Amino acid sequence: MSIPDRKEAQVRRLMEGPYPVVPAGLAAAAAARGDRLLRRRRIVRRAGWALLLAAAVAFAVWASLTQPWQVPPSDVSPPLEGW
Repeated sequence: MSIPDRKEAQVRRLMEGPYPVVPAGLAAAAAARGDRLLRRRRIVRRAGWALLLAAAVAFAVWASLTQPWQVPPSDVSPPLEGW
């Protein structure tokens, strides 16, 4: 008997035998855990979008105040000739 055949035989014996007893509150506990996971995922997603929106607003405010697209004024004056 090869290894896959042995594993298959073990699985068949388990499936034919008596089934284990399922705890009474297992379905309710699984549903509650699923609700918690969905609620947590929803909160994290909303917080991420709020953070992205706050970053976009902060960037827009910074850009409107500093105007980085304009050329800064020159600190050096051109040479004076012909006086």
